[in-house]
Amino acid sequence: MSTYRTAESVSPKHPDKLCDQISDAVLDAYLRVDPNARVAVEAVGGHGHVFVVGEVTAADEVDIAPIVKRLAGKVDFRSKIVRQSPEIASGVDPGGAGDQGIMVGYATAETPQHLPLEVTLARQLNQQLYKTWPHDGKTQVTLKDGQIVAVVASFQHAKQVELTEAVTDWLKSQKHSDKVAIFANPSGDWLQGGFDADTGLTGRKLVIDNYGPQIPVGGGAFSGKDPSKVDRSAAYMARRIAVDYLKKHKAREVYCYLAYAIGVAEPLEASVTIDGRQQLVKGYDLTPKGIIEYLQLKKPQYEQTARYGHFGNNFTWDS
Repeated sequence: MSTYRTAESVSPKHPDKLCDQISDAVLDAYLRVDPNARVAVEAVGGHGHVFVVGEVTAADEVDIAPIVKRLAGKVDFRSKIVRQSPEIASGVDPGGAGDQGIMVGYATAETPQHLPLEVTLARQLNQQLYKTWPHDGKTQVTLKDGQIVAVVASFQHAKQVELTEAVTDWLKSQKHSDKVAIFANPSGDWLQGGFDADTGLTGRKLVIDNYGPQIPVGGGAFSGKDPSKVDRSAAYMARRIAVDYLKKHKAREVYCYLAYAIGVAEPLEASVTIDGRQQLVKGYDLTPKGIIEYLQLKKPQYEQTARYGHFGNNFTWDS
């Protein structure tokens, strides 16, 4: 029986990705003035407007307007930032998790990036096309039995003929079937994109940020959250553990599951599934403090994660 797998990727100028980058750029700015800042910031943008809202407790203020202007251009900007709830802080300050949740880490030997093949291909194609058309865009790659059988590419300001040629050229270096269905701007060429054409929201590209649709996600978004929020930091740690176990056991694929309760430092679950066999995670400090120190998560580094996925891009948690 044939097996199919499909994954997509979006460019940094996609409206949702613009919002992710704004949120993480704001986080980076606060971490520069205060490495211990508590930040939970979301952005919504579209049609000439950007609204940044969230909770921040930090030693100094940050001017958000220049960050929004750099990433979103000339827009009407508004913000509403308040301090972190003292009730949440009372559980986090002693070292507890910033929220409850389940975090899933994954690693596979299928690619050098330890990501599913369809995810790496969709991302690589997107990155290549973005060099020519640095605008709003999407790619999608479908595999059948490990070979590319269909490609979708939609990019603002690209002409169908040119986009088809670019995809065809990229396919020459890939493993594909004898006949690949190419859908280049299938709805027609388009000039209006980004915030001019659509609205965006932080955290809406959760599957693209993780491992594609074949791998489960815990549910929490990453962008705009400081590392005391385990739905970010523990997801990074779960990825690191999955990669470590993959290499240690020379496995085909590894899943790692971490679960937390708000205000509690130790995880409620810490397990790995190595080629279908489950065991407990051992040898790691999985408290929020331990994860933050181990992965060096207090330094500004997050805007980059909001562009092309949080895994497989040589971050500390990918090693």
